[in-house]
This record gives sequence, structure tokens and C-alpha cells, in this order.
Amino acid sequence: MLHAVVECGGFAQAAKCLHLSQSAISHAIKTMQENLGVPILDVDGRKARLTAAGHAVHARALHLIKEAVTTEELAQRVALGWEPEIRVVVDHAFPGDMLLHALQAFAQLHSSSRVLLSEMAAPDVVEALHEGNTELAIGRRIPPGFLGDPLIEIEYIAVARPGRSTLINEGMEVTPIDLECETQIVMDRASRKVDGPGHWGAGGGRWHVSSLDTAIAAVRDGLGFAWLPRHRIEPWLEDRTLVPVPLSEGRSNKVILNLIVAPIRGAGLGASNMAKILRTVAAESGLTPS
Repeated sequence: MLHAVVECGGFAQAAKCLHLSQSAISHAIKTMQENLGVPILDVDGRKARLTAAGHAVHARALHLIKEAVTTEELAQRVALGWEPEIRVVVDHAFPGDMLLHALQAFAQLHSSSRVLLSEMAAPDVVEALHEGNTELAIGRRIPPGFLGDPLIEIEYIAVARPGRSTLINEGMEVTPIDLECETQIVMDRASRKVDGPGHWGAGGGRWHVSSLDTAIAAVRDGLGFAWLPRHRIEPWLEDRTLVPVPLSEGRSNKVILNLIVAPIRGAGLGASNMAKILRTVAAESGLTPS
């Protein structure tokens, strides 16, 4: 009612806008001022203007109105099958720009649904699915009992830092035996079996890290070699901070990331639309599996 009086310029105009009697609005504003203990409106004839205190109260009222409208919209969406929140877990090899593009497109369509996004190592994606902690997942393996389809294909290459690794010598091809003697940076917790390309014996030792960014930083610092997604290390390949390990065979590995739907409750309207957006973004990227 206060907002209507301010927007319409007076009590009579607000009453017409809200389809209420003028006396009902006058009584409500009078009660509000008495409860607050400060004058909110200066009334001059048919005109009503905010006082200094009224401006502060009106600003807060606008915020409350917006929250109320958002709450009503959320309730309506939930009643129609829209989830209030959607949990999505993503293999950390999934391109960040594609992920942000998808989230932006989803927010424009469904701003009232909250997205809880987690980027994690490959085994953690499977674990999240088994524990029922997600509605959608992008991962390398579709566990039994889950539905999924190929989304994009990522190329992994073995890289090291020249001058800091014995694997990078001009004219030398690297064999599996050579790799056995070099420290490998692995993206996973040390207590579990690694799920990814090109993991060799531990003759040179392994460093287990939980973040792709940490793995890249470790290889850039010359702490060992690692299999890393090509799209994430292009800048360092271009300036030769990192170079591909000249393997005698299997110089690159292709990993398919799948879009997986949790079967526990099935995908609601929000999760279904997020899945459609992810498929569209993947198709536009040119990284879909051949």
C-alpha cells in the first residue's frame, strides 16, 4: 500500500490502483506510522510525499516486495515440478567457459531455481552419484543403474616442463620404463584408485592433488609430469612453459565426458532444462564425440 501511494502520488490514486477503498489505505498507512513511531508521508491535499524517514522505509519496502514476489514465483514453479535447487557435479576437466555459458543461459530462464555446482575429480563424481548428492553429473563413467549419454570428448596429453624434467630431451623418445622413473602428478586422493588416462607405475613416486589447477601449477614448477586436458594448458604449450612428453606411443588419450541423470527421483523440470542447455552448449563447442 505504501508503495502504491508513492508510485501513484496519493491515497485516492493508490486505492484505484489496488482496487481498495481509500479509507482502508489511509488506515493502513496511519497504523504503520504509529507502529514505527516516525512520520512516513507528508500529505498536502490530494498529494502524498515521502518524508526523510519515509524514503528509508520505502526503500526497505521495495526489497520486501521483491522478495515476496520471488517467493511466490518459486512456490508456483515448485508446484509445477520446478526444483527449488538443482545439484550439479562436474568433472574438473569440463571446459570452464562452456560451464559458465550454460549457467548463464539457465539463469536467464530459471532465475528462481538455485544451482549448487561442484567441480571435482573423476572418482568423486561417481561417488556423488552413488550417495544421491546430485541431480545431474558430467563424468567419465556412467555407473550401473544410471542413465547418461556422451557429451564432449577431451584430449589429454602428457606434459612436463623443459629443463626441469629428464623426460624432455631433444631427439629422445620416452618409453614406459622412462616414465616409471619420473614423478607423476595425479589428480585424486591418494587413498583411491585413479580413474583417468595414462597412469603408470610408481617407480618415481606420485603426488596426489585434488585440483586441476594445482596439478598444472605443479608441472609448471617442474615437480613432475602429468596427463592434462589440452584445452586447459594451451597458453603454456604456446609459450613452451610446458611441452608434450615425446612418448614412443600413445602420445594423447581421448576421454569422453558423459551427461548423467540421477535416477533416484528422476530429473525435474529444472534439471531437465539444465541438461538440454548443456547438450546445446556441447554441440556448439565442436567437442562432441565423433
